[in-house]
Amino acid sequence: MSLSNGNAVKPFKIFVGYDSREDVAFEVCRYSILKKSSIPVEIIPIKQSDLRKSGLYWREKGQYESTEFSFSRFLTPYLANYEGWAMFVDCDFLYLADIKELRDLIVDEKYAIMCVQHDYAPKETTKMDGAVQTVYPRKNWSSMVLYNCGHPKNRVLTPDLVNSQTGAFLHRFQWLQDDEIGSIPFVWNFLEGHNRVVESDPSTLPRAIHYTRGGPWFEAWKNCDFADLWLNERDEYLNNEAKKAITN
Repeated sequence: MSLSNGNAVKPFKIFVGYDSREDVAFEVCRYSILKKSSIPVEIIPIKQSDLRKSGLYWREKGQYESTEFSFSRFLTPYLANYEGWAMFVDCDFLYLADIKELRDLIVDEKYAIMCVQHDYAPKETTKMDGAVQTVYPRKNWSSMVLYNCGHPKNRVLTPDLVNSQTGAFLHRFQWLQDDEIGSIPFVWNFLEGHNRVVESDPSTLPRAIHYTRGGPWFEAWKNCDFADLWLNERDEYLNNEAKKAITN
């Protein structure tokens, strides 16, 4: 991590995809990161409405876009001023471990990005609140990405390119060579309903759960795997917010 103001460490920037239908998911994701982080972090929502107002996002909604940040996520290096490392993550994540552990996996500047390289083909035809479940190469790779924002290859990710390129180009990271994509252990993007914990192997315990099919904030997914963990975190978040309101 780069330094500023003498020995002060710059906060690790985490851009979280925001969808107006999943506000509570965003808040719980944010809460779970902040609660467990032992390093300074700055969490920035990627809100399509704000990006449109500022002239950074103008593409029309496609029929297969399941979230409001399906494409705007790729503005992460631009929004970070092409400086240092930053992270993008979908809002439907619950963090169970210190984000410092994830940031410390950044060991090689040769990588333009690092992510969990899933081999994932969902069985469901719909997800979340009825959105079409699409299948494509490198599915879910883009749902949590550590971006080396200053890497020369990532400078192509301008608003013009993000607003004009195809979903295949963006979600498959086609602006990069394969050896420029670093790998992260799957437990940092543990896919609910797909990945499994092996009782005899502690290394399979999730560090961050991704409710990619739909989380318990949707009625249809209220009994999904690890629903209790998310609901407990939500209740804790809401209780803390209520206490703040009384105090203020």
